Amino acid sequence: MSQQYSDHQLPKGLSQPAIRALLGANIRTLEDVSRHSSKELLQLHGFGPKGIRILQQSLDEEGLNFVSSKSNNGKTVNK
Repeated sequence: MSQQYSDHQLPKGLSQPAIRALLGANIRTLEDVSRHSSKELLQLHGFGPKGIRILQQSLDEEGLNFVSSKSNNGKTVNK
């Protein structure tokens, strides 16, 4: 049985495991994504390089970007 997650504004094309990983970290919008580094997101179980590519393209379209790993002040994503 497939469960759909409609309580987010994440880009189409992300896999269900990637969406679950982001939602589990309370990331529901591209603005939320832009508060994290790609390195942090890759640490989430179920999230991989393809998800980063999809998010990067969507962030670019919105004039947003990932946080630089060095400027993140040591914060980590809640797993």
